[in-house]
Amino acid sequence: MRIARELYDQIVAHARAEAPNECCGVVATNGDGSARRVFAATNKFASPLRFEIDGPDLIRIIDAIDDEQLELGAIYHSHTRTAPEPSQTDVNHAAAWPGALWIIVGLAGEQPDVRTWAIEDGRVAQVELIVE
Repeated sequence: MRIARELYDQIVAHARAEAPNECCGVVATNGDGSARRVFAATNKFASPLRFEIDGPDLIRIIDAIDDEQLELGAIYHSHTRTAPEPSQTDVNHAAAWPGALWIIVGLAGEQPDVRTWAIEDGRVAQVELIVE
């Protein structure tokens, strides 16, 4: 996935602003998989250990993606105390979002560590996030 520096910075800023709780949101892409818009969402659990995009936020985001003729390219969230690697909960959650990439912002170190993952049928593979 390709993402502009401005959109990447929005994701990292959202993660920092929500700490110590996990943040969450959606990245909308165009047909070639390039990020076009970031939608920050509310973590309905307001928890440092798990996330779920709040229902009204999800409806608002999906409607906006449809209205703008974009695609749901990625779901992002943060790990505030662990490495930005998918947990078993993340893997289980990914089953509801086939084809979406997973961007995880790790905040455990001094600098954010952002990694992107493809999670399909329980299999996890890291993919490149190209920041332009």
